[in-house]
Amino acid sequence: MKKATKKEIEILKVAFVEKYADAVTELDYKNDYELLIAIILSAQCTDKRVNIITPALFEKYPSVYELADASLDDVKELLKSCSFFNNKSKNIIKMAQSVIDNYDGEIPHIQKELMKLAGVGNKTANVFMIEFEGANLMAVDTHVFRVAHRLGLSDGKTVEITEADLVKKLKGHDLHIFHQAMVLFGRYICKAVKPDCDNCLFPQVCKTKKSFKPG
Repeated sequence: MKKATKKEIEILKVAFVEKYADAVTELDYKNDYELLIAIILSAQCTDKRVNIITPALFEKYPSVYELADASLDDVKELLKSCSFFNNKSKNIIKMAQSVIDNYDGEIPHIQKELMKLAGVGNKTANVFMIEFEGANLMAVDTHVFRVAHRLGLSDGKTVEITEADLVKKLKGHDLHIFHQAMVLFGRYICKAVKPDCDNCLFPQVCKTKKSFKPG
């Protein structure tokens, strides 16, 4: 597969910033606690589904203190329509307990500290920092991975390699914009099945319609 040229990368950067400069996550949240849980739940699950589930969860457990003492079975019942709800239920309770034990009940806003929490990997931590702090980071989900490969920005087989490629090629102070842009572009236009090529921002840059998934 051909790689994007420097000229093509500049076309991508300009178009993404122009269209998506003000884009934010589609997850509903009121504070950092709600955002972190919503991101954890969104792994392998749609934002739309997460937004249906979380109001009841947050009403019953409005902070880490209530969630830390929650019944696992009760949390599972609230999350049962979410993919991998068994693991996610355990993780968010453990996360809440850890935040109380290690961070005085305050969600840490440091990427490496976030990654010490149950259910929080590199991608989740980066998405949290991008959304809440406007951090100059890149996070790679299935949409970003697919878009990056279709546009020739990466041929990496893993999320980690793809993230490194994107950071290198899209370097600057707009990484957080590019993350949000590629998520929304992949979700609504450059879809895995039947991409909406008629509404593509840059058909001249596209390398393939093949759908890529992390190895």
